[in-house]
Amino acid sequence: MMITDTHTHLYSEAFDEDRNIVVQKAIDLGVKRFFIPAIDSTYTQRMLDLEKDFPEHVYLMTGLHPTHVKESFQDELAHVEEMLIKHTYYAIGEIGIDLYWDKKYLKEQQIAFRTQIQLAKKNKLPIVIHCRDAFDEVFEILEEEKGVDLKGIFHCFTGTYEQALKAISYNMKLGIGGVVTFKNGKIDTFLNRIELKHIVLETDSPYLAPIPYRGKRNESAYIVNVLEKLAEIHGVPNEQVAIATTNNSIEVFGI
Repeated sequence: MMITDTHTHLYSEAFDEDRNIVVQKAIDLGVKRFFIPAIDSTYTQRMLDLEKDFPEHVYLMTGLHPTHVKESFQDELAHVEEMLIKHTYYAIGEIGIDLYWDKKYLKEQQIAFRTQIQLAKKNKLPIVIHCRDAFDEVFEILEEEKGVDLKGIFHCFTGTYEQALKAISYNMKLGIGGVVTFKNGKIDTFLNRIELKHIVLETDSPYLAPIPYRGKRNESAYIVNVLEKLAEIHGVPNEQVAIATTNNSIEVFGI
């Protein structure tokens, strides 16, 4: 059974003491593909080192995370463009809008999101969207940028059924992670109405660990708990979820 983690920050400082052990543990459980989202330029070298250590399993993205959009965001966007020339990437991400922590840079976040969507189109790459307390703002930009050349993943989807359908209408897969196992997560109440062809699995490790690890450091190995919950919701074997979601990830990333 091959499982794909479409969103894991394995380069994070949280794994500095046992990164190789964490990755191998996941591989041993069948998690053979790890897609690695960017945050900002300060993590670029860590990401390249991770890819070098696990060349058969790790696939990198480049991009500027919305919570890291500050006054110097144009310099960061220039770095993203530079890296696209220097290295092979499989998506622009994670990008989007986050109004949970701070609304100060909303305008800058909107510009950065739009610019990176257009950069993805130019380079024929998918996008991976981060959205927190900002569905209206994200959908507004997706509506303007929608088209056959736009596709990707709505990472850590936590919206309503109606918002799920809207995200799918923009050619986005829903990234489903640990939240689906939470008692108050809510998405488990309607995911049985969303066909598996619209879903990919993710962990967002080291964040958002699923039950029974909630509150602890998340790991890619824990994606198995997400897979099992999704199989339960859809009433299908675990293997079917693994095959469908991995095929969906291949459709998105082209590999």
